[in-house]
Amino acid sequence: MSADDQQLGGSTLAVHGGEPSVRSGRSITEPVVFSSTYPFENTAELHAFMQREVERPEEYGRYGNPTVAATEAKLAALEAGEADGGGCGAVLMASGMAAITTTLLAMLRAGQHVIFTADVYRKTRLFARSYLAKFGVEFDIVAPTLEAIEGAVRDTTRIIFTEAPTNPYLRVVDLEGVVALAKARRIKTIIDATFATPINMRPLSLGVDLVIHSTTKYLGGHNDLLGGVVIGKSGLVDAIREQVGTLGAVCDPHNAYLLSRGLKTLALRVERHNHSALALARVLEAHPKVAKVWYPLLESHQDYGHARRLLRGGGGVISFEVEGLEAGTRLVDALRVPKLAPSLGGVESLVEQPALMSFYDQGPEGRAALGIREGLIRYAVGIEDLADLRADLESGLAAL
Repeated sequence: MSADDQQLGGSTLAVHGGEPSVRSGRSITEPVVFSSTYPFENTAELHAFMQREVERPEEYGRYGNPTVAATEAKLAALEAGEADGGGCGAVLMASGMAAITTTLLAMLRAGQHVIFTADVYRKTRLFARSYLAKFGVEFDIVAPTLEAIEGAVRDTTRIIFTEAPTNPYLRVVDLEGVVALAKARRIKTIIDATFATPINMRPLSLGVDLVIHSTTKYLGGHNDLLGGVVIGKSGLVDAIREQVGTLGAVCDPHNAYLLSRGLKTLALRVERHNHSALALARVLEAHPKVAKVWYPLLESHQDYGHARRLLRGGGGVISFEVEGLEAGTRLVDALRVPKLAPSLGGVESLVEQPALMSFYDQGPEGRAALGIREGLIRYAVGIEDLADLRADLESGLAAL
């Protein structure tokens, strides 16, 4: 599909972005190519391929797959906001963490320095402590504010890695300020925008160098796949892609197909997530048994100003606090619509107590040190009817 340089809407891009007008074989859906290797007709074709004189699949499945490549093209177009990707590239991997770790390993070397903001995904911080430090890469983990980030910059800083909105407190950093700071110091910027999706925020348009998504979440949207993607300017993405063949965290074609299919309804689903979550966040904020609510488009959120400026919608995750761990358990067990499970971004609503799920191993003192409150609930709103979600939540709160 050609956009003729016009700006297309999110739903149009989700359906048509990155796709040819007519596919080989005339299939309206993306065919799934299951193959570990791709033979050549003769040595003349092999020579031409090695010289990049012909377009065809890579010679071996670890280096590429037609179904994966087609899904990458759609993701690049969706994130760049143009049907042809606008010089943007994407590389799919086996999980969101694979996308993060492969990118950092590809871009950093011993003696260099990276800044992480404190609310980035817990396993990202664990990777910094357990692996980057082992490889001689220095790092700081600072508050998600421009002042804290600027204070941590060194002469050896090569990357600022942030996330927005964050998990579980939905922080939204001053992304425009971070980009300006980074460009002035010739530092690369990377953002994990899983919670935002390309529907609610397009960081590349703000000057961010690389955007990472866990495609497991909203992009796939149906709790049935694992994947991760890195999106940015083609040259930078291609350098990361070269490392995927070495490190081996490839995306398999069936997962790529499921992701491509899920992307078709992304804008519709995110619109529903945005609407329902904001409505439920307001219900929770007004409830006497709820101590505090975190949702980026509530006026009470500390980053509301940044969120209003940067986000088209607040997303589907709400975090809120009740009075202690036992009260949270009673509430979670009383709810009937959401599943008790980690993750987010699917059609089913999911609920969890971070103290008993992601941070169970830390104990009360460790959780307190990390800022995880004992009465914290994270509710990932699905696409069920708002009236049913509200009635179920109010009934659960009544059980307290």
